[in-house]
Amino acid sequence: MLSHMVQNAPPPMPKKFKPLSDEALAMIARRFTALSDPLRLRLLHSLFDGEKNVSALVELSGGTQTNVSRHLQTLADAGILARRKDGLQVFYSIDDPTIYQLCELVCCSLEKTHNTRAEQFAGHGRG
Repeated sequence: MLSHMVQNAPPPMPKKFKPLSDEALAMIARRFTALSDPLRLRLLHSLFDGEKNVSALVELSGGTQTNVSRHLQTLADAGILARRKDGLQVFYSIDDPTIYQLCELVCCSLEKTHNTRAEQFAGHGRG
């Protein structure tokens, strides 16, 4: 029983965080808001292996040209993506390398939660 409780204990906080100003909290909220749309996350994921032009991103994401362009602009405005023009084509790439770590943290956390819930569900029918 004790080992089960230790396994499910929340991890310790990595460090003590300083209080944040209202301005800092607003900036953080804007960053998370930029990441809160599934199409934007699909576009980010499409860019994990390197720069792509808008046409390629439209094809990979399944969105419309207008919608994809709007979401790419939102991500660029948030400082997550870089934008480069070459003639008539516009290319996007990931500008903030910490986005890889953030996505990995969130995905691993969700996977762990999903696996824990699946194990609990599987164990529910036994007994």
